[in-house]
Amino acid sequence: MKMRNAISARTTKMLLGLGALAMMVGAVGATLHGHGHGQGQGQTASHGIVTPLASANLVFDGEPACLKVARENGDPDIGASTFLLEAPSGCVVPAHYHTAEEQLMVVRGDVLTGMDGMPETTMGPGGFAMMPSKAMHWFTCKSKVTCLMFVTFDRKYDIVWAQPAK
Repeated sequence: MKMRNAISARTTKMLLGLGALAMMVGAVGATLHGHGHGQGQGQTASHGIVTPLASANLVFDGEPACLKVARENGDPDIGASTFLLEAPSGCVVPAHYHTAEEQLMVVRGDVLTGMDGMPETTMGPGGFAMMPSKAMHWFTCKSKVTCLMFVTFDRKYDIVWAQPAK
């Protein structure tokens, strides 16, 4: 009798766990299928996005003047987004922070990355950095070749530049 109750309790826990998992998968699926949120290249998430590097629309977009950007996915005015960044050798992105968490992945080149409270580090292809919300950070393309990076933001994009020392 005790063995039957133990199996029954295990089965009940497993079914409850599967039910919770099914609800989470359903919620994630609903989020991924858009509900009207904008995506890169004028597409919605349910249609997917495929952008060969040669087709990326890299443009100069303000400060710093040396940095080209292409929005790959999302809408930075309302939520999460992903960008491709291209920085020529010597391009410096000065100290700044975002309200959103930023994740940076290096595709090509050597990128010197700094963040308050951590030592500066040079990252090559495959290098990854995560800057928490409002963490002051900066980077410089240190290689002879143009640096190429992906950055993602987990919510609406903003940028606050550090005030220069007087």
